[in-house]
Amino acid sequence: MATSAALELVHLTKKFGETIAVDAIDLRIPGGSYCCLLGPSGCGKTSTLRMIAGHESATSGDIIVGAKNVTDLPPAGRSTAMMFQSYALFPHLTVLDNVAFALKMRGVAKDERYAEARKLLGLVHMERYEARLPAQLSGGQQQRVALARALITSPQILLLDEPLSALDPFLRLRMRAELKRLQRELGITFIHVTHGQDEAMALADLVVLMNGGKIEQQGSPREIFNQPRTEFAARFIGGHNVIPLNGETYAVRVDRLILKRPSEAVDGPRVNGTISKIEYQGTYVVVAISADDGTEIAAQLSDSEFDNGNYSVGEKVIVTWWPALASALNPNPSATVASPEAVA
Repeated sequence: MATSAALELVHLTKKFGETIAVDAIDLRIPGGSYCCLLGPSGCGKTSTLRMIAGHESATSGDIIVGAKNVTDLPPAGRSTAMMFQSYALFPHLTVLDNVAFALKMRGVAKDERYAEARKLLGLVHMERYEARLPAQLSGGQQQRVALARALITSPQILLLDEPLSALDPFLRLRMRAELKRLQRELGITFIHVTHGQDEAMALADLVVLMNGGKIEQQGSPREIFNQPRTEFAARFIGGHNVIPLNGETYAVRVDRLILKRPSEAVDGPRVNGTISKIEYQGTYVVVAISADDGTEIAAQLSDSEFDNGNYSVGEKVIVTWWPALASALNPNPSATVASPEAVA
């Protein structure tokens, strides 16, 4: 297996006619890390991945793998491999021949390519199925075969285009753990496109949140979740309220809000509102508040907090929080290079 390589994108841009899909982004992904490109449909994440793979040409900018500028090289010359969302297995070939196919195209002898293919099938726990055709496999099994096939060329960087999107929720969780295990065992760089916040939080060392063809914010999952820098980041990552107060805008996690009654003293920020809905969620209770200025706020309370407060729909409350636990939001995105902690 090849060693890992860092990836650097320098002012990388992709235009389709007059439409800018990727807008002069700069990004450095350390070698051996698991990076998730996260964002809604149309944000530029898949176009970025396809340019890295060489399946889309860059309009301008540079793609550097290790110390090598690969911007104008064909896919086979980039030390990358791509696992497609559809898996794209050859239906007429067995599992073993699917995995060994790239080595066959390189003229590797049959015994040698089969030996390497069997080693990779063992890595993804699919060695028992080598004689089957893709149609005889489940979705999760097909994904494992596609992973083994992508890895057989010993890439320094593995590119994954929404690899879990076709799986049912239970299998998605299981395969998520398998992807992380594989990345750790192989030690190569994984770059994984997803629109799922939970997926990115669970897998990534480095999360790159994209919006409108630009990088909105990047950092470790903990940094992105606890310290969103823009309203888009706070809303897309979820679990936050975006609250305007005194001419500023703040992101406050739903589990960090404190509810008080109007008769209680409040030492800190203060938002007046009315409880509009209460939802019991098993391990916690969500209390929805309509602020007097029209802002919709959600507070997540533990069972004991809710029971002690004895809140009810229609009741006036004060929403407050510890200022140190809130993030002041920048109205304009300003992604910075990830801190060393982001990829530790």
